[in-house]
Amino acid sequence: MNRVIVVGGGLAGVRAVEALRRKGHEGEVILVSAERHRPYDRPPLSKAVLAGDADDTTVEVDWDDLRCETLLGERATALRPGDPRGGTVVTTAGELEFDGLVIATGATPITLPGHGAQHVLRTIDDARDLRARLTPGVRLVIVGAGWIGAEVATTAARKGCSVTVVEAADAPLSGAIGPEVGALTARWYGEAGVELRTGVKVAAVEPGSLLLADGDRVAADAIVVGVGVRPELGWLDGSGVEIDGGVATDAAFRVTVAGTPRSDIVAVGDCAAWWSNRYGRRLLVEHWDTALNAPAVAAATLVGEDAEYDPVPYFWSEQFGRMVQYAGHHPVAERTLYRGDPDGSKWSVCWLTGDRLDAILTVDRPRDLVQARRVMTAGTPVDPDLLADPERPVRETVKP
Repeated sequence: MNRVIVVGGGLAGVRAVEALRRKGHEGEVILVSAERHRPYDRPPLSKAVLAGDADDTTVEVDWDDLRCETLLGERATALRPGDPRGGTVVTTAGELEFDGLVIATGATPITLPGHGAQHVLRTIDDARDLRARLTPGVRLVIVGAGWIGAEVATTAARKGCSVTVVEAADAPLSGAIGPEVGALTARWYGEAGVELRTGVKVAAVEPGSLLLADGDRVAADAIVVGVGVRPELGWLDGSGVEIDGGVATDAAFRVTVAGTPRSDIVAVGDCAAWWSNRYGRRLLVEHWDTALNAPAVAAATLVGEDAEYDPVPYFWSEQFGRMVQYAGHHPVAERTLYRGDPDGSKWSVCWLTGDRLDAILTVDRPRDLVQARRVMTAGTPVDPDLLADPERPVRETVKP
């Protein structure tokens, strides 16, 4: 390859550049990023940055050593794939021809109808702006009791804000971990002095208030919307790239264009829906661990190596003084099993199919998470009766 274009300046994009150089690519590499900042880590935005404990999460990279040209503040607007290889990326800075392409454009927060100001938390600028508004007594309304909503509520309550969280589902985190397990986190809000209103749908964001579907209003000095994100795919319209929730790829991150898998075009990060042989379906995993590790496989594909990405997905969150960690893929499971009392301070929930451990969520039990992730990666069967004993290490529940 003479020139690789990496479209997207997030963690997945910079890790793809690094992986290409590690694997011996000597040609040009150009990184195109809609943001004006160099690539940075996003998880601290809703934690340390929002709390004021950090202000810069830039990924430490020697750009000179990487020999990578960066086009910051420039957006990709179209893709014209060549036939059978290479093509052109159209950007706000002009047209860039390529014979290797990494699609890593990430995702964009979903916003709500209405003319009132609504804040999202996706970029470093978003975090800094919202942080300045979190002052004692401020009436903060958060729409969405998901991972981001809970983390913002945690920080805002600590800063003395009057916090109300409005959630359309009947329990927090229903979309992420299901209503049964999500309901176990509801009491955390009250303990932190946060008002949680579930089963409440929003009609619009208005100046100074949130208009609910039933006509009621919630007064607010600031409104944060945390109802999810959508992959940034608009620039691919008309390109022939297959879309299945995100950019559809195989296990090696090859993108299909006009029905043909292309080894010269790969997609990674929050915009990629990659095929998992482990779970027998495509996964769209919008978390840091995937953005960190998947680009090595994508780069291997571009340089002609055989590679496959099929890990046990992992995610973590800090909320209301608790470390919450998740690994696996629970929608495939048949039943749940608890380790410890969910009314207590430390517990875990396991999702199983027969004697197969499909997923685990841990609350301040990091050892459970580490050991369970190893069990799932190996595909080793477990004894459910032993697994239900919170005093027994997960590794000791593996069947002989």
